[in-house]
Amino acid sequence: MSAGELGFGAWVLLAIGAVTVGIGKTAMPGATTVAVAIFASVLPARNSTAVLLVLLLVGDVFALLAYRRHADWPTLLRLAPAVVTGLVVGALFLAFANDGGVRRVIGVILLALIALTLWQRRRGAASIPGERSRHAAGTDADTASRDRSRPVPAARTAATVGYGAAAGFTTMVANAGGPAMSMYFLAARFPVKAFLGTAAWFFAMINVAKLPFAIGIGLLTPAGLLIDLLLVPGVLVGALIGIRAAGRMSQQLFERIVIVLTILGAVYLLVG
Repeated sequence: MSAGELGFGAWVLLAIGAVTVGIGKTAMPGATTVAVAIFASVLPARNSTAVLLVLLLVGDVFALLAYRRHADWPTLLRLAPAVVTGLVVGALFLAFANDGGVRRVIGVILLALIALTLWQRRRGAASIPGERSRHAAGTDADTASRDRSRPVPAARTAATVGYGAAAGFTTMVANAGGPAMSMYFLAARFPVKAFLGTAAWFFAMINVAKLPFAIGIGLLTPAGLLIDLLLVPGVLVGALIGIRAAGRMSQQLFERIVIVLTILGAVYLLVG
C-alpha cells in the first residue's frame, strides 16, 4: 500500500499512532502496544511491522537523547542471554504458529507477568531481590560496593531469565516487547528516569538488530519508508510531550500508567 492510497481517516489514525510512539518511548512504556494495534488495523499486517519498526527507531533516538545517562548497564548485561534466547524461540514459533495463535500466546504471557508483578508487590516485596536496594542506594559508593560483593539471589536470576525471554519472544513476533520489559523494570522498582533510560538503550539495540531482517525479507519497502517520512513529525511531537510529562509525573502515577497500558495491550492481543 502506497502513501497515496491511504484515505484521510487512515492518515489520522497513523498520525495518532506516531504520536503514541513518541510518548511511549519518552514517558509511558507500554503505550507503543497501542501503536502496534493502530498500524496493523490500517496497513497490511506484515508490512505494518516494518513501517512501525522505523518509527520506533526514531523514537529510540529521542529517548536516548533524553535519558541515555540514566541506563543501568549491569541490568542490561544480565538480560542479554535471556533476550537472545527469547528472540530465537520467537523466530521458531513464528515458523509454525498462525497469526491468531501468536497473538493469544503473547497476550497470555503479558497477563501472567502483570499478575505475578502485582501479586509480589501486594506482598510488600520487590519481585527481583537485590534490585530495589541497589536503586534506592543512589550513588553511595559503600552501598554499591557491598551490593557487588553479594551473591546474585536465585530469585533474581529466575526473574531476569523469565522477563528477558518473554521480552525477546514478544518483540520478535509482534513488536510487542515493551510490556514485558515494563513489568521487569516495574518489578525491580526502578525510579522513573532509570526505568526510561534502561528501556531506551534496551530497545534501541533490539530494534537496530531487527532492521536487517525486515529489509532482507522484503517487509521494508520504498512505499513504507515514504509513509515513515511523513509520520516522523508525529513521533517528534509525541517525544516532546512525553519528555515534558515524565519530568512532572510522580513515581506512583508513572507505575499506574505502566500497569494500565500493559493490561490494555495484553487484552488487545487476546481479543483483537
